Amino acid sequence: MTNAELKKRAGKIKLLLTDVDGVLTDGKLYFLPTPRGGFEEVKGFSALDGIGIMQLKAFGISSGIITGRNAQITVERAKMLSMKYVYMGFLSKLAPLQDLLRREKISSEEVAYIGDDVTDIPIMRKVGLACAAASATAETKKTAHYVTKAKGGEGAAREVCDLILRHKGLWKQVMARVEQARWDKNNARGLLVITELPAGR
Repeated sequence: MTNAELKKRAGKIKLLLTDVDGVLTDGKLYFLPTPRGGFEEVKGFSALDGIGIMQLKAFGISSGIITGRNAQITVERAKMLSMKYVYMGFLSKLAPLQDLLRREKISSEEVAYIGDDVTDIPIMRKVGLACAAASATAETKKTAHYVTKAKGGEGAAREVCDLILRHKGLWKQVMARVEQARWDKNNARGLLVITELPAGR
């Protein structure tokens, strides 16, 4: 894809969606024992990605997660970053995409998605900007409009965030904003967590 086409696609983005394992993390799952018995799932997230997602929000670009796994740590991370949506337990991600388009009143061309595995391919084929982490499967990379240089959990999402902001012509404003050395107040209460959609959606 030419840089001009990539710029055209990125310039339309109003919502960034991403998978979790293999994109926001390196794909490894850690299970720690709890005092009550059983285990709690723990993930390692990149601070680089967090800053990128918060920068998007500062410039009016929302973000959300669609993942096949149900993990409370995913919800907590989304709250920290003032993300707008978390869809958990969705191996097929097309229904969440349609639900989001309805909620946000936007077209699929205005959505970017970052994935790393074959379960991400169907949604990647529907969105305006499909991205794959450097550590993604070969088939997933073939579907992507853009493949990051960074691996999942090592700044892949940040790379996409920066790409969107640059191609929207916002980079000077981004750099001016970081000189303020502060973040907007966290809006964790605005997070919508969805684990099931009504039949027909």
